[in-house]
Amino acid sequence: MNWLSPDSRFMQAWNNLTDGILINLYMLLTSLPLVTVGAALAAGNVAARKTLYGEGRGVTRAYFSAFRANFRKATLLWLPYLAVGLLLGYMWLFVQIREALILQYGLSIVWVIGMEWTFAVQARFENTVPRIWFNSLVFGVVHIPYTLALVLIDAVYVGLFYGTVLYMPQFLFLVVVFGYGSMLMLHVPFTERVFMRYGVGASAEHLA
Repeated sequence: MNWLSPDSRFMQAWNNLTDGILINLYMLLTSLPLVTVGAALAAGNVAARKTLYGEGRGVTRAYFSAFRANFRKATLLWLPYLAVGLLLGYMWLFVQIREALILQYGLSIVWVIGMEWTFAVQARFENTVPRIWFNSLVFGVVHIPYTLALVLIDAVYVGLFYGTVLYMPQFLFLVVVFGYGSMLMLHVPFTERVFMRYGVGASAEHLA
């Protein structure tokens, strides 16, 4: 098969890469107010899924449609993560109390698990905010191998970003452009495998 054919694996991978970059740019743009990060994460999950499984008419339409549809609930889901994340950052940087370490570690683990799953769950299931938080933690704990895979993907990107800042700042622009939107393209196959066990298939619709 011609490697430049639209059906070739090379062209499919190339299209997924360019769509991942677009998703990342849209996420950066719509996350500028900071309080909208949750809606951007939910929309990014929807757009990445639709790109990978050939749904919808384009990544731009998929993203902004999902952003509007998920805005209110995803923002309510995000704000506590923002507050707790800022608290944890302060504690790890400035609080040197040995007795607080257990709390810091425990809260950090819960925060990471929640962040890995909450907005993927919001992008897939209709439920109340408390139930989405609860179900996200259940997904994260019950399916720990998938959670570790998601954490590893994000850790690799964070490490790459940090290493670029320290040693190759001239390439920082490229790392930012590829960004977390591209990481979501790697997240979706893992989260979809889990969601299919609960009756949600790759072609199912939600708020998008």
